[in-house]
Amino acid sequence: MSLLYFLPPLGAVLIWSGNMTINQLTVGSIAPSAIAFDRWVLALAVLSPFVLPTVWRLRRQLRPELPKLALLGLLGMAMWQGLAYVAAATTSATNMGILAATVPLLTVLLSAVILRERPTLGGITGGLLALLGVFVLLGRGDPLSLLALDIAPGDLLMVLAALCYASYGVMLKRWPMALPPWVMLYVQACFATLFLLPGYLLGPMTPVDEHNAWLILYAGIPASIVTTYLWMRAVREIGASKASIFLNLMPLFSALIAMAFLGERLETWHLLGGSLTLAGVIMAQTLTQPLAGSSARRLD
Repeated sequence: MSLLYFLPPLGAVLIWSGNMTINQLTVGSIAPSAIAFDRWVLALAVLSPFVLPTVWRLRRQLRPELPKLALLGLLGMAMWQGLAYVAAATTSATNMGILAATVPLLTVLLSAVILRERPTLGGITGGLLALLGVFVLLGRGDPLSLLALDIAPGDLLMVLAALCYASYGVMLKRWPMALPPWVMLYVQACFATLFLLPGYLLGPMTPVDEHNAWLILYAGIPASIVTTYLWMRAVREIGASKASIFLNLMPLFSALIAMAFLGERLETWHLLGGSLTLAGVIMAQTLTQPLAGSSARRLD
């Protein structure tokens, strides 16, 4: 498989890594319900002049797919990041990173149940190795120290968010649609905005000002439009299970971003954890033999 197929998931994870910092910066600057809604309003405003004419032209083709696109918009756009914004108020970025790193293993499990995909040797061992690398990174060289972390309401919300995004990737693969990717993204964003509207109306109305406008811009364009498009391409091209393994790189990318822009030092545990994570991702992409028997029938 060409290395070009790995650029979409890598790009999406890199942008999401920056968005993990954005999640924490929103606390005290803008209400979770406000940024979760505003980001998709902004995304739709940017996309509408370019995509809406095509959506209207394909309206008959879209109609039977609307229930599927509504569920995808709920799982992958409204709940995945919306829950993360709420979680950021009651948990740490470390906890959020740990729990986001469970998406690959959740995807493997859901793919086995929903898609009838038999787990591969690389998917299981590479996923576990990458997860160990994540724990080394987040535990600053001592993975066992993570056992001392308290469970906060935000932790439970991130578990739910991870389950939602794993489900999104699997259902995206389960429901292939003969629609342009930008059209699928636009319609999902419309549904996500509708799902987030009640929370926005009932929550605190945070005004947009010079302190939070740039947070909304990042969340609305790179972290909404670009990442969703890249992730849909990744799932189409390499599958949900393989694409999700790249999410294990989020803590590593986050550390590199912090070193580049915040002046943090490179430690030995950065190198160890990063190497384990990268090795796990490579293993997951190269060891594709099913764990037992022949490949199961795939419902895609």
